[in-house]
Amino acid sequence: MDAALQVLDAEGLDAVTMRRVAQALNTGPASLYAHVADKDEMVQLVFDRVLSEVEYPQQIDAERWDEQLKDVCRSVRAALGRHRDIARAGLGNIPTGEGALPGMNAIVGLILAGGVSERVASLSVDILGLYLTATAYEESLDSFPGSEKASEDFHVELQNFFISLPVEKYPYLHMLAGPLTDGDGDHRFEFGLDILVRGIASTVQADGRPTGVS
Repeated sequence: MDAALQVLDAEGLDAVTMRRVAQALNTGPASLYAHVADKDEMVQLVFDRVLSEVEYPQQIDAERWDEQLKDVCRSVRAALGRHRDIARAGLGNIPTGEGALPGMNAIVGLILAGGVSERVASLSVDILGLYLTATAYEESLDSFPGSEKASEDFHVELQNFFISLPVEKYPYLHMLAGPLTDGDGDHRFEFGLDILVRGIASTVQADGRPTGVS
């Protein structure tokens, strides 16, 4: 896994193959099958290793569960962001390894500490996971050589495109050409995270009881 992680960080997820990792270990691909069944299992183990870097509170503070939850989500984003496009391995997959489970357990506990129903907590974990993984993957597209400049050019081109649209036909796209193409990823991430966490909290009634969310 150490070797696979090094290959990932240097060359990206597509390079994490049995042959390439075996080469990094100065051995043959056949020797890796004594440890993993195939490339898919190896990638999932690497993904789990990355998620083991997530920081989470050892004690849940019900008075500030929302801020603790945000901190864990930020840590997930940071962990995925440190390792090229590993987030792609999490799209469509539910991590169940020993590295991922502590963080996942903490997220569930923090959401429940907000007083929501078990149903809301279950749905919220799924939504947060999708948001974090998709965000990290999109941001990872800027981690390859030359991609940062390409991303800047894309935002400029997209803004110019919206500005060029006929105002009478697309008034709102024209009006918001600047904000719609703002490339500040941190600001966008924090906005989305705040919306999601406040949405979770909104399912609790004023008297502290969960609403009947089905």
